[in-house]
Amino acid sequence: MLKARISLLNRVLARSYATAVSPHALVFLEHRQGDLDSASLSALTAASQLGGQVTGLVVGSPEEVPSVVEKAKKLNGLTTLLHCASPQYSTLLPETVSPLLEKLLSQNSPFTHVVSAHSSSAKSILPRVAAKLDVPAVSDITSLEHDAASGSTTFTRPIYAGNAISTVRASSSIPIKFFTVRSTAFAAAGAGDAAESEVKALDSVEVPNAPTEHISTSLTKSDRPDLGVASRVVSGGRALKNAETFQATLYPLADALGAAVGASRAAVDAGYADNSLQVGQTGKVVAPELYMALGISGAIQHLAGMKDSKLIVAVNKDPDAPIFQVADVGLVADLFEVVPELVEKLKQ
Repeated sequence: MLKARISLLNRVLARSYATAVSPHALVFLEHRQGDLDSASLSALTAASQLGGQVTGLVVGSPEEVPSVVEKAKKLNGLTTLLHCASPQYSTLLPETVSPLLEKLLSQNSPFTHVVSAHSSSAKSILPRVAAKLDVPAVSDITSLEHDAASGSTTFTRPIYAGNAISTVRASSSIPIKFFTVRSTAFAAAGAGDAAESEVKALDSVEVPNAPTEHISTSLTKSDRPDLGVASRVVSGGRALKNAETFQATLYPLADALGAAVGASRAAVDAGYADNSLQVGQTGKVVAPELYMALGISGAIQHLAGMKDSKLIVAVNKDPDAPIFQVADVGLVADLFEVVPELVEKLKQ
């Protein structure tokens, strides 16, 4: 009888405490022509800040994947690298890539987070997979903090064209937390001399009779730096009058500075520049060391895409232009007089 009471007492006093699962992030690593996208390297940095294991995923054609894997396995912060090669992945269409991710993330998946850059491809693929798995997705985050005790992750993301910051907490009740990363908010991960990550191959998930077919890709070719990653950017607005004036005024300055060329939405809509050069809420978000805004008034949609630049230089004839409110250096002058003189000074 005494033994039975002691046994019952032990069961009453015993406590079992649930421990939060250690974070394990899956990073979707995008690439082009055998090179990893710099935005994906920023996503890897964000994933590393969760404080747990980080697994990379490379998907593509059999011709491109091997060379990408050789580069990716040396990245800092990566513990494991998964890769899948198939002709159907030559172009990453949501209809063909999503089944692979669904299979990887279902049935006792070890992953607690799925991370990618806030790119066009990822914006099509990740929300689709999240919806299939019946979990939410958080987009375009600029910071994150993971609470190991509770298993929750808190993100910040800009809203209302960057005029407000939203704080979003994904609780531990969400089994897999999907989020995309604003690349300008995180430094790009680099390759290190440490041991290479473990590499594993995955079988592709064939999608017969895919509803979408890739026809062609049209890219704007330029010898200048890529706008999304350039350390210097020269942008022009509607004040440049037409496409010929836009090129004749901005291109010599960009060449002298070794800068990329950007444009406001007004300039793009007017046909001055290709839409691939648009900077702003509906264009590219950049944060270079130097951003020169020439003839740009500074509409809120444009400021959302460049206000995180380290040094903002603005030239505008209107002293009340909103661009001067965010500019570090402002000059009220005629850009058609200032720019040629600046180009001459830079050439000396």
